[in-house]
Amino acid sequence: MRPLLCALVLVTASIGGAHGFGTVNRLGQAAEHGKITRIALRPYGLGARTLAELSGGKGRFGAVGAPDHPKRGLLSVSAAHCSSADHLERPGYPQSRRAAAALLAACRQWIFSQLRKAVTAAGRTVDGRGRFRSLQLSIRFPCTYAGTRGRAKCDVLGALGVAFHAAQDFYAHTNWVDRPRKGRIDLRNPPGLGNASRAAWLDPRRKAAFPQGLISGCFKGLPERNYCPGRVRHGDLNKDLGPIDATGRTIGPGRTPRGKVNGNFARAVRAAIADTRDKWAYFEARVLIRYGKDRGRRIVCAIRRDDTSGC
Repeated sequence: MRPLLCALVLVTASIGGAHGFGTVNRLGQAAEHGKITRIALRPYGLGARTLAELSGGKGRFGAVGAPDHPKRGLLSVSAAHCSSADHLERPGYPQSRRAAAALLAACRQWIFSQLRKAVTAAGRTVDGRGRFRSLQLSIRFPCTYAGTRGRAKCDVLGALGVAFHAAQDFYAHTNWVDRPRKGRIDLRNPPGLGNASRAAWLDPRRKAAFPQGLISGCFKGLPERNYCPGRVRHGDLNKDLGPIDATGRTIGPGRTPRGKVNGNFARAVRAAIADTRDKWAYFEARVLIRYGKDRGRRIVCAIRRDDTSGC
């Protein structure tokens, strides 16, 4: 690994660890985003190169890890990580319940907007007659995921990766799946909603009400105690780190304070897998609706496969 790239990974590991499931295999992270994505999309039979582009690996962040790459510029964007939506029902809390809910709603809309971008970009993979545009579908050379327009398939995977990242962070950062430690509920032991399944509120097909009591932790910088005094901090709620085997059947205890207790890390991972799988299904369904069944099926096949020979 080149020194510049090595330094970049180390910086991202230290910063990105405060922002979501891990993206690299260093400093306590175990590429949790990539593992969740690979497990979730296994039923769809993605080609090896396509799946690697999306999930990353071998020193690459991939599409799902791009929001944690310093050059992408999304590390401090709370909507991209469902972060800083903290609130506690006590007099004088620094952030109102309404403001916290608005930040989570922004994350939700961010996810939905990225899914729409993916569907739009998918239309560029074929011409008006439904013929494949080979240059737009090529992944012979790696995609960059820099947030700028490129080859159509790269843009599809890039938008999906950003959407998956935020959705996965929703389960890692909010109290949706949490059960707090025994004892008094307070800043360091905030309430949890204790859910075991994906959130209907994050389903773009539904108009679900905002889940009462849903929060995430404050993150403005490190150390958190200096930037988020008197607030529920990211470190109090996140379930970012922990072991996940390649099959998804074995998920070990988390390595963060919240993830270590009550199976919180495992529930976050399982909900994130289910949600990622559902978001891919939604993407494919929207492609069929927008471009018609015949053309849409060809597009879906081309996005799934490493080449179009079998489409």
